[in-house]
Amino acid sequence: MSKIVNNYGKNAGKVWTTLDQHGALTPNKLMRATRLNEQDFYVAIGWLAKENKICKTGNRYCLGETNLETRIGRNAGKIWKTLENIGYVDAPYLPKLSGVATKETHVAVGWLAREGKLNAKKYKPTKPQLKYGINK
Repeated sequence: MSKIVNNYGKNAGKVWTTLDQHGALTPNKLMRATRLNEQDFYVAIGWLAKENKICKTGNRYCLGETNLETRIGRNAGKIWKTLENIGYVDAPYLPKLSGVATKETHVAVGWLAREGKLNAKKYKPTKPQLKYGINK
């Protein structure tokens, strides 16, 4: 597992701990409380959903059996197919190539990372960037 994917798990732990301490929170309040940027926050949501530890009621996330698996699973399948066909993809291009909205892409990335099916690495063409690929 890459260092980046390990960080995804740590971020999921921050979200879980915050929800455990404060109860249900909106995405904005949860991002502020965890000090995660939007991408890392939504990846953590996907990770926790794969672990069956987070659900969404209205506009709030809370701990409990997930009710997000259908949507996330469908999007994760699209991401997987894209990475399987293309190989490593620059993270900013993944939403357009897969046809999945940006926030939903991040959630699906977290889901796939938790399954051990996604690899992420940094590279430096002109500025640091993430690339995603699949584990075979």
